[in-house]
Amino acid sequence: MIGKLMAGAIVISALIFGAVVYYAQVYQYYETVEANGQTDVLLTNLVTGEPEPIVYDSFTAIDADSSPIRYRACFTTTLSLPMMTETYAPYEGAEPRLAPDWFDCFDAEAIGDAIAAGKALVFTGQRNIEFGIDRVVAVTEDGRGYVWQEINDCGAKAYDGTPLGDDCPVRE
Repeated sequence: MIGKLMAGAIVISALIFGAVVYYAQVYQYYETVEANGQTDVLLTNLVTGEPEPIVYDSFTAIDADSSPIRYRACFTTTLSLPMMTETYAPYEGAEPRLAPDWFDCFDAEAIGDAIAAGKALVFTGQRNIEFGIDRVVAVTEDGRGYVWQEINDCGAKAYDGTPLGDDCPVRE
């Protein structure tokens, strides 16, 4: 009888611990990012190489201090994709990262499918927003936009211990 009680207590404790860990990962660390109306959506200009704000609306975003790649945002824009491709730097190899289910404007699978089908284009938002992390912006044909952060080549090298190349910025 005591063995059953102990086994039951262990199972209940494990379930409670699992629920706490799940809540912490999916809800606890995320915070809503307040839009400032100026620098929420930046794209890197092809001519200057500098990030600059674009026209956007309906901005909503989340972020967490626990990881540099937890940033996600959604917005709309009236800019056309042909104009954007002539003005802003593309970003190669971007793959949208999953967002929590409750942040329903950001569907990484649908965004990835739109990119693969050529219905969305990916632009460089800001390189090395922090060391080894680039902010990436994807915009669909109908003006819906999505922002997330990617680990760049320098970041991948730094995290796996490979020596950094000369093309990597100085790590602060």
